[in-house]
Amino acid sequence: MFDTIAGLPLHPLVVHAVEVIVPLAAVAVLLAALWPRFRRWAFALPLLLAVALEGRVGESGAVEVHSQMAERLLPWVIGLVVIAAGLVLMTWWARRGQAGDARGAVLRAVVLVLVVASMVVSTGTIVQAVRIGHSCATAVWGQTASSGPVGGGVGA
Repeated sequence: MFDTIAGLPLHPLVVHAVEVIVPLAAVAVLLAALWPRFRRWAFALPLLLAVALEGRVGESGAVEVHSQMAERLLPWVIGLVVIAAGLVLMTWWARRGQAGDARGAVLRAVVLVLVVASMVVSTGTIVQAVRIGHSCATAVWGQTASSGPVGGGVGA
């Protein structure tokens, strides 16, 4: 398996992309659940964002804590995928025919469930992504910050 792209290490590129795409997917799923016009316009975009990336994390010291936290993001992302898939199916079902009395009532109930679920799962996903990003920054910069300025500095 390759570990670099154009000579740059793959891990930081993937990790930084994940730190952008996962919260973006969470916001897209939430918008699709709350805003019917966005849901019709975006259709499968939140679903595609929710399944876009999968990353690797090496193991050692503080990075081990970061790695364990990253593994706890998976259930949240799976939740996003399930909710986004539900939104796609609901939108497709609504587009297929006129929302009659029974169909309209079912759609309203499904929308309500998906709105509540998307609020919980999107919030959890964003919080976990921020916690993971912070643990990464601590793992990378914690030792540097505690050992003093890099490259000497004033009075070195």
